[in-house]
Amino acid sequence: MLRIHFTADDLARVRTARSPDPLAETVLSLPVLQDPGSAGVALAGWRERTRRGLRPSMRPLFELAPAHAGEYVPEVFTHAGAHTLVEGLDHTWSLPRRQWAADLRATALLRPGAPGWIHALHQGSPEWGDLVRRALEDYHAVAVAPYWAQLLAAAHDDRTRRALLTADSGVDGLLGTLHPEIRWTSPVLQVPCATDADLRLDGRGLLLVPTFFWPGPLVLLDNADPGQPLVLRYPVARDLADYRAVWAAGDAGAEPGGALAALLGATRARTLRAASTPAGTSELARRIRTSPATASHHAGVLRAAGLLTTERAGSAVRHALTPLGRALLGDAPEHPAGQYG
Repeated sequence: MLRIHFTADDLARVRTARSPDPLAETVLSLPVLQDPGSAGVALAGWRERTRRGLRPSMRPLFELAPAHAGEYVPEVFTHAGAHTLVEGLDHTWSLPRRQWAADLRATALLRPGAPGWIHALHQGSPEWGDLVRRALEDYHAVAVAPYWAQLLAAAHDDRTRRALLTADSGVDGLLGTLHPEIRWTSPVLQVPCATDADLRLDGRGLLLVPTFFWPGPLVLLDNADPGQPLVLRYPVARDLADYRAVWAAGDAGAEPGGALAALLGATRARTLRAASTPAGTSELARRIRTSPATASHHAGVLRAAGLLTTERAGSAVRHALTPLGRALLGDAPEHPAGQYG
């Protein structure tokens, strides 16, 4: 058990993130995909669909974030707090070398048998950096992007519910209802952990981040800057019905016979869903597995219908959903913007 000790200042600095982070969700889903016992039947259908879309180029990711929940997952991939995968990857690859070095030290300590290429990645290898980034983009398109609109909607509902609870019951009510395995006895929050430890916040505060794929609470302490707020990820799905609602809604829009496909056509439905994370034409084409010319055509039709916007920067373009497009996907509107367990 990890015991987190709060001061009065810490209680005043408890914050809830607006949404899950797409890069962190992508990385945290990897151990769950490999471990059939993790989250059990709730993720069984997702595992089956995701495995059908895996490609050999994604194989290194399963060494980066291995199957066992107790294994160390590199923290550089879980700190971004971005709205899109591209923003999260850009943030990660722009981190100062001291952050990568701190993560490498933690990896060496907690995963002494980690493959050598993971060390090379942390030491700045361009080859491994490019390979891992492309693999994460490809895996995200298969495992996370089809469900992202529903995940955001679930997180939005959860945040609203917790805001009302805090208004009625204060921070005690918020911290006391995070998860069945988390216990709050002021001023100490107890979180399940592989080791028995005490952690004093000493004024740094706590950031609560909803997570969908990780099945239990996860505490994240910045290895390079311990003065940063402590991050506690908590599962946003409370029961099997919550999981099924996300999968069912995702399937209805993503599968050729779904309601969204019936309205727009299968390829345009896939194009709309692929644009839930803003992308250029070539990236959009890769996500929906078609040619850039075809992707550009469908993006143009969706733009004319008011579902997409296209911004130009020189010769490059960036397609993104409009509020109407997000509403059609059932999404909530976007808002501005060491590991235990």
